[in-house]
Amino acid sequence: MKNIVVVGSQWGDEGKGKIVDWLSEQADIVIRFQGGHNAGHTLVIDGVTYKLRLLPSGIVRKGKISIIGNGVVVDPWALLDEIEEIKSKGVEVNTDNFIISESANLILPFHREMDEIREDAAGKGKIGTTRRGIGPAYEDKVGRRSIRVMDLRSEKNLDQRLEAVLVHHNAIRKGLGKKIFEKDQLKSELLKIAPKILEFSQPVWLKIDQFKKQKKKILFEGAQGILLDVDHGTYPFVTSSNTVASSAATGTGCGPNSINYVLGITKAYTTRVGEGPFPTELTDNIGELLGTRGKEFGTVTSRKRRCGWFDGVLVRQTIKVSGIDGIALTKLDVLDELDEIKMCIAYELDGKTIDYLPAAVEDQIKIRPVYKIFPGWNVSTSGIKNMDSLPENAKKYIFAVEDFIGAKVSSVSTSPEREDTILIENPFDI
Repeated sequence: MKNIVVVGSQWGDEGKGKIVDWLSEQADIVIRFQGGHNAGHTLVIDGVTYKLRLLPSGIVRKGKISIIGNGVVVDPWALLDEIEEIKSKGVEVNTDNFIISESANLILPFHREMDEIREDAAGKGKIGTTRRGIGPAYEDKVGRRSIRVMDLRSEKNLDQRLEAVLVHHNAIRKGLGKKIFEKDQLKSELLKIAPKILEFSQPVWLKIDQFKKQKKKILFEGAQGILLDVDHGTYPFVTSSNTVASSAATGTGCGPNSINYVLGITKAYTTRVGEGPFPTELTDNIGELLGTRGKEFGTVTSRKRRCGWFDGVLVRQTIKVSGIDGIALTKLDVLDELDEIKMCIAYELDGKTIDYLPAAVEDQIKIRPVYKIFPGWNVSTSGIKNMDSLPENAKKYIFAVEDFIGAKVSSVSTSPEREDTILIENPFDI
């Protein structure tokens, strides 16, 4: 038995969808363990494009069981819409292949509205959220007033839970001069969809224990990236959950000894969506080229991603805090047309050289990257499937990345197509 956690080693959007799809073909179980429908994975299978937001990537594979863990916040209406969307493309979603944790917390309409209200009021201090209610939903979870999937079973219990959470939210809404939220209408809307959600509901921790006893291969699928982790990321410009690999255990109900290998998906350059520090950001023609060639627009929001050189300091740091064993290097082909390629190997802060990202946001904004320059290869690597066929300069760049970050490159992606991957080691075989 081998259980693998897949996480993003940068700010998300590293190309996890393609890698997770490849791994899910070998896995028996695929589990989402944090985040919400603010994180998108794009899969291209047999010419069909699937854009997933909440559903685990394994859902498009026959014979796999896909699970939404307790660490995920779930917009029930968005989930049902996504299920219908994926069904329209011929994918089966039923109680045999899909499970939702009964302990998962729900995103409700007032969470979405609060997200929008805060972002609009923040002005230049906005975080850059996807405005889908993720943060406010996690706040209610920690504040012990959240509505969970299991609360949909009883109208009486749901009424009491809604009363408690709306006391909090309506007080804030009144203070902001917004209309209060009516409990009865929301309760009616939730009861209407409750049977459709509850049919998939199970105690996920118990199911995982059964799967482990049956020696099933489990793939834990992370969302976003480690630099957006609420503890270890560029706070406060972060998401509201822990995106590190150890969150896979907490967000599903299994012990950390269930994790055998951590794979960090790593883009051959760096991108970021939304606000916040970005030491290697390029606002010149090269940044535009990376964005155009890499088709750098968000799966969920369609927002244009900010682009920059590969930041080895950041990736080395995320490898340490998340216990990454190996990385899957993606989008190497995007660099094909560059005469030279830079990699950040240190920062300068107030006249001193440092080899880590400081925790204070004011320092993160002030730091300047120190680069090592590599010659480009100026030939196409698109579609290459083995290391020997890569240009020598491309191989030198890959080996330099591997050496600097201190983790093995387990695969190299040379196009969005699933087959266009150079496999160096298979995490399931180690």
